[in-house]
Amino acid sequence: MGPARFRQWTSRRREAPPPATGATSAARRPLAWGPYEDLTGWARGLAIALAVGGFLALSGAFVDEDAPMGLRLAYWLPMMAIGALWGGFVARAIFPHDEIADGAAPRLWLRSILAALAMGAPFTGLVWAVTWLVFGHQISWRGLPYLFGSVFSLALAMTVLNTLVESRRQALRRLGAAEAPPRPVRFLERLPPRLRGADLHAIEAEDHYLRLHTSKGQDLILMRLGDAVDELEGLEGAQVHRSWWVARAAIADVRRGDGRAILTLKDGIEVPVSRTHSRKLRAAGWY
Repeated sequence: MGPARFRQWTSRRREAPPPATGATSAARRPLAWGPYEDLTGWARGLAIALAVGGFLALSGAFVDEDAPMGLRLAYWLPMMAIGALWGGFVARAIFPHDEIADGAAPRLWLRSILAALAMGAPFTGLVWAVTWLVFGHQISWRGLPYLFGSVFSLALAMTVLNTLVESRRQALRRLGAAEAPPRPVRFLERLPPRLRGADLHAIEAEDHYLRLHTSKGQDLILMRLGDAVDELEGLEGAQVHRSWWVARAAIADVRRGDGRAILTLKDGIEVPVSRTHSRKLRAAGWY
């Protein structure tokens, strides 16, 4: 790689757009697995299934009531555990995460029925085979509709129960998050004493220093711009140039031309926007 190509490569590296500050929390949200957001949800669904399986074994439901309790438990507990795991994957495909969080009752009921149908069809065959192997009697084909109805009803009850539990848990968590005070922006603790309490408009890199543009004036601190951007989480803004970070609330006007943009801040300072960051800001709706 020649010197000219190396300079172009390092320039592109410096221009690489980091994520806009304040937009990282949604990206860091854990992946949703069916109606569950994490392994704790899977464990809770499995525990509910095993508890229901124990009750069904005690009541002798769907099996020979004269069968020993150990045999009934050996029949129901593995069946319910398999059903819980399979139901989690089915629910992952059928239930959007936001619908459970919002508690949209009509749509949840419809999706619960669809999930129960998706679980009931293959499990009817599994129950038919396992019942034959464990208890030694085979259900005739005339009894399959009744068997499917029983499996579907149980799957629907389990789906509704798990969905209600998860919806309640997420509602309580959202309530707790709403009541929790917002975390302070770490970078604001670095403001010099005379600028404390000011609105941060922009940060400009000058060699090894950062020039702070605030509603109370300007000052310099020794710090790298990249490190400052990391500490600005919680304050809506973005790096708009390799040498500039701007708070969105500080923008008074935008002037565009030749694929670039110029931001005018409330204090009259004009900030250039690089081509790379211009595409990112336009996609985010800044202008």
